Amino acid sequence: MPGARRFRPPVEDPGRSPLAVRRGPTVFAPGAQGGRYEVAAWHSQRLDPDFAEERILWSRGFRHVAGIDEVGRGCLAGPVAAGAVILPPNWQPRGLRDSKMLKPQERRRLDMEIRARAVAWSIAFVGPELIDRINILQATLLASTLAAARLPIRPDALLLDAVSLPELRVHQRVLVSADRLCASVAAASVIAKVARDRLMEELDALYPGYDLAHNKGYAAPEHRAGLVALGLTPIHRLSFAPCRDREQMGLWDDASAGDADPDLAGEQADASGRAGEADLVG
Repeated sequence: MPGARRFRPPVEDPGRSPLAVRRGPTVFAPGAQGGRYEVAAWHSQRLDPDFAEERILWSRGFRHVAGIDEVGRGCLAGPVAAGAVILPPNWQPRGLRDSKMLKPQERRRLDMEIRARAVAWSIAFVGPELIDRINILQATLLASTLAAARLPIRPDALLLDAVSLPELRVHQRVLVSADRLCASVAAASVIAKVARDRLMEELDALYPGYDLAHNKGYAAPEHRAGLVALGLTPIHRLSFAPCRDREQMGLWDDASAGDADPDLAGEQADASGRAGEADLVG
């Protein structure tokens, strides 16, 4: 038919699975579930964060710009954690990236450097019982709000990854993939990840059989096998699908609530007090 447009089916790489075609390109990310992390086309070259966003805020008169990020949102067990970091202008440790892109030894090195050189830092946990009560999104927002409010130096502005914190009376800049773009957000992701990983290793000693020291509470095969064999522990998130239909076994009844309380561990992980908390939270 004259003028008609001929349909041409898309040509796909036969070596890629349908899931890979749909998902898009990925990069090696040791800290991510499955060991890979999806790279959107618009930021595929932005794996190394910088101070571009911080400089914009500094130029507008915001002196203390804090980056905030969370870890552990998709886990079946343990708390969700959030870190907040105010970095010195134009200083960032060598090799800083989003925590999911780093090997454990690199994260630990960066964690020590960030806490030693940061203007201020803090970490806050929200435990599984509260996650089940208010849902994971609200628990994530609460952990991030607490981390910002517990900074010993009051921030003038916040850089956030895809969420805003309505309870805080402070200027906020929300970005997609901020942990890849902003040095302060990447630093926050590192200290939160290291603190939470350390806590999960401690909880693995209290609740053996789930391989928590290695999977950090994510739904790895060893963790799922532990759920089948041993049931739930007090640190599992009962509202999450793999846990929802299982029973908590009496095996863990004698565990001390204080020993297994991730909220208490979060209190111990704060930087150096809660200066400015009442001023920040509306």
